[in-house]
Amino acid sequence: MPRGSSPIVRRQRLGVELRRLRETAGLTGEQVVDQVGWAAKSKLSRLENGRSRPDLADVLDLLDLYRVRGRDRDQLVAIARDAGNTRGWLRAYPVMTQRQRGYAELEAGSARIREYGLAMIPGLLQTPEYARARILSSRPLSGAASPADGVPVQRVNPAVGPVAELPAPQEPDTEVAARLARQTILTRTLDAPCYEAILDEQALLGRGAPDDVRDGQLAHLAALTQLPNVTIRVLPRAATVGQHFIPYTGFSIYHFPDPDDPETVAVETLARELVLTDRNSVERYARVFGWLGDAALDPARSGAWISARIS
Repeated sequence: MPRGSSPIVRRQRLGVELRRLRETAGLTGEQVVDQVGWAAKSKLSRLENGRSRPDLADVLDLLDLYRVRGRDRDQLVAIARDAGNTRGWLRAYPVMTQRQRGYAELEAGSARIREYGLAMIPGLLQTPEYARARILSSRPLSGAASPADGVPVQRVNPAVGPVAELPAPQEPDTEVAARLARQTILTRTLDAPCYEAILDEQALLGRGAPDDVRDGQLAHLAALTQLPNVTIRVLPRAATVGQHFIPYTGFSIYHFPDPDDPETVAVETLARELVLTDRNSVERYARVFGWLGDAALDPARSGAWISARIS
């Protein structure tokens, strides 16, 4: 499966461009909605904030209003098609759950992925057994999730992008299969992303799974280090990060082949998933990742560290 465009990132990109065009035209949101004749005033806000899958006819209405022609119009139409092509994108996966879909959309279109695992192994690196243990561990908390048929509740802070509350849980087998489907990007023959993970010692040897599952996970990591596009580094417990900086949580950074698509950070929390696209926030996480990289073992020593701890 070759790399495709990431629908979630294309929606963000389209929203930024549409907002810029409206502001250049000197129009307020209410003026735009009145002139294109939309019944729902919230439609424009959802489009500009990247919250909704765009309808091409709506985008064409806006481009007509803003008098966008020629190459600029063709480019925005192409972006709108990518942003709305969720069904086509999902056909590349044998199974996908709503819970993991946002991550999969980001991963599938990435040219480079950097992840920090503070307390657990990132999803792209998990064995089925480890994934199942992590999924089942959160089941007692499922009552706090969104009850609406597994569809996350979308909230948006204009400075950070979509914030999605975690959806209702799926069956463990389905969740595990979806996670394994996501992992195929690391071994695809065309356009596999450059992937780098920094794993804290507590994620590797901590309480994340039973001993036998953890041993299998370590063996899997050792095998993954043999892939040419995968780099795994270990952050020892005694390592000093920056000037004694303590990371708040694990996170993922996604870089896309189109330089105009916003670099994106995703943070999974207990109650919701946070997606950040504003430059200031992304640069902060990138700086932290740099500090982590300076403190972590190099790839060769990391591989030896992992292999030495496999029972």
